[in-house]
Amino acid sequence: MNKACYIFPGQGAQYIGMGRELYDSYPESKKVFDDAEDILPEVKIKKLCFEGPIEELTRTANSQVCIFVASMAALRALGSMNDRQGLDVVACAGLSLGELTALAASSSISFSSAVRLVRRRGELMEKASQKNPGSMASIIGLSLEDLDFVCKESGAEIANLNCPGQIVISGAKEYVDKAMSLAKEKGAKKAIALNVSGGFHSSLMKEAAELLRLELDRVNFLSPEIDVVSNVTADYAKTPEEIKENLVKQLYSPVRWEESVKKIASSGVNTFFEIGPGKILKGLMRRIDADLKVYNIDKAQDLDLENIQ
Repeated sequence: MNKACYIFPGQGAQYIGMGRELYDSYPESKKVFDDAEDILPEVKIKKLCFEGPIEELTRTANSQVCIFVASMAALRALGSMNDRQGLDVVACAGLSLGELTALAASSSISFSSAVRLVRRRGELMEKASQKNPGSMASIIGLSLEDLDFVCKESGAEIANLNCPGQIVISGAKEYVDKAMSLAKEKGAKKAIALNVSGGFHSSLMKEAAELLRLELDRVNFLSPEIDVVSNVTADYAKTPEEIKENLVKQLYSPVRWEESVKKIASSGVNTFFEIGPGKILKGLMRRIDADLKVYNIDKAQDLDLENIQ
């Protein structure tokens, strides 16, 4: 039996129309969207996902909960299929926001609690971005050692260790701008400013993280039924206490995605399902280990699983 892992996208994967095909094709997916709107009637999740406008969908307070719901709708559609009998799902992981989706997928947190928590997380991060404006940039082709030096010189911070040769930095805009220039001087192939609303995974998010801690204290977590790898530690988080602490630290700590994938693959997992909107993670996975098999589950056509080995 093939060992498999579910992986879930983070903020930035959103697009207008996400989840629409699944909503129309699978009762299980329709129920996810309908239930989410019953829980958060003020958000109009279906309209945002299916119709936009893109400006509203992209807002941090909206995009996170919309991506979460679209991802869970895709997961439920996948779960309704009978073709998965040759798979043994032994792990889950998610990029930033996607870690909460992974925890919901592993039954560590209930769907209703997760919807409310993801919405609150997005609100807190959006407010922090307005109070302490920041930016992010992707640095291509520079070693972590050299980028560490650049960050110390500029005041920017390491935010995402995505895959070999791609590291994201974060912080106040002037620090990130300076780091981009220094990175190019150090030999970086590219330094690309990201279209984001704040300096996520940096110290600018510490206030939001402490407010999130208060929210987490009100949420009941269980030990996951399927192992979940934390962004912060790149290791499995087993207890509710560990999970909560990692979710707090995640807001201002680097996302160790490359290490997380390697941790999962080291246990013999070679089949990954990117569940939710977009194909961002599949692109990263190819650069982490080209031998890993990655299948996208985003639209109805993706659920033809006959060719999965």
